[in-house]
Amino acid sequence: MSSLGRMLGVLDLFDDTHLTRTADDISAALEVSLPTGYRYVRLLLEAGLLQRVEDSHYALGPRIILLDHYIRNADPVLREGIPVMRELVAATGFDCVSSGIFGMQVLDTHREMGGAPPTLAYGRGRPRPLFLGAAPKVLLSTFAPPQLRKVFDARHDEVVHSGLPAEWSEFRRLYAGIRKAGHYVSIGELEPQLAAVAAPIPKADGGAWAAIQLVFDTSRLSIVDLDKMVHLITEGAQRIGGRLA
Repeated sequence: MSSLGRMLGVLDLFDDTHLTRTADDISAALEVSLPTGYRYVRLLLEAGLLQRVEDSHYALGPRIILLDHYIRNADPVLREGIPVMRELVAATGFDCVSSGIFGMQVLDTHREMGGAPPTLAYGRGRPRPLFLGAAPKVLLSTFAPPQLRKVFDARHDEVVHSGLPAEWSEFRRLYAGIRKAGHYVSIGELEPQLAAVAAPIPKADGGAWAAIQLVFDTSRLSIVDLDKMVHLITEGAQRIGGRLA
């Protein structure tokens, strides 16, 4: 790996359990000398990608906030999708969330809040479990079999832990069924008090730009017309896909 690649690898060392790092931590994690680690920190500080917070600890820097603003504005899914998401919120009163799959991570990218927004454990930028919840299900259902097999093999322990079929043939059959249905309803999969109805935003090649989902409290299930919700979310996803074509 190049020196630049190793330096940018510093940013990957931060997560929910490591919100701050020392230069010594960084050097050890990257297996570089202390002078090299300190040089990486200095350069990233100058670029605004790191900031000093306390007692020689560093956190991700303010430049990333600015970059996130540019990412949002450049995202064609958000540009075309937010108006439709707002219509879905107005029609149902429920939150509407968009999610994308990046490598082997599912990330929420936007949330339009309804009249009584629930507390969500996940939000923009926080990786979600790959095999739990409505949005990940519909996103993976759009994968071609060879692509889905790679995910199955690479994350097999997580597949089993998530309660999904441990055999490839059954796993593939599950996602083929979701693909055929064009939507997925999850009840308490990711968070026990929440349900969601999701559909993929289709690409012309059979893949998905992203997914949108309506999220609501499971206590509303007795009064919710799920068939209507499915129609609304799938029709909305199709409209967004048409605008992106």
